[in-house]
Amino acid sequence: MYETHLTIVGTLITVVGKRRLPDGTTVVSFRVASNERRYDQATETWTDGDTLYVTVTCWRKLAENVHASLVVGDPIIVRGRLVSRSYDKDGRRHMVTEMQASAVGPDLARSTAVVSRTKRGDTPAASPSATDSDAALDAPVAAEFERDDPWGSESRESDRPSDGRDVEDRDAVVEARVAV
Repeated sequence: MYETHLTIVGTLITVVGKRRLPDGTTVVSFRVASNERRYDQATETWTDGDTLYVTVTCWRKLAENVHASLVVGDPIIVRGRLVSRSYDKDGRRHMVTEMQASAVGPDLARSTAVVSRTKRGDTPAASPSATDSDAALDAPVAAEFERDDPWGSESRESDRPSDGRDVEDRDAVVEARVAV
């Protein structure tokens, strides 16, 4: 009833571990480290504070996309809910608090990203679950978006303005893509 939702900004510190449950559901888990930064007025410098380590679990499509996209060291933002569970090991009861993610993405304040949309039924690798009927249903919708959406097609490096271009050049590139 009362769930604790939070957002963590940090760094991926472990390999994204992927597993499949007996029913075929994909699950991944990884750890995130979030460092506190404080400004020390006495020395007039930034210093590192304590580090929060959180285990994150992702399910289904999010799990597939995280596994295909992220590697150790990536700056990420994770949104989800905290869950607690307990288990017995060696005659002792242990309590674990983890985060079940509802969204994971790169921290664009510390990195850049190229976004690639997935279609319904697709997985980042070859999809054994996608059917021909799914593709048939998606084809008219995809064609409609590609016709009306100038950003719906794959971008080319030549379309991307370099860092040296000013705003007018970027607007010209956008207008050129819209005109196509």
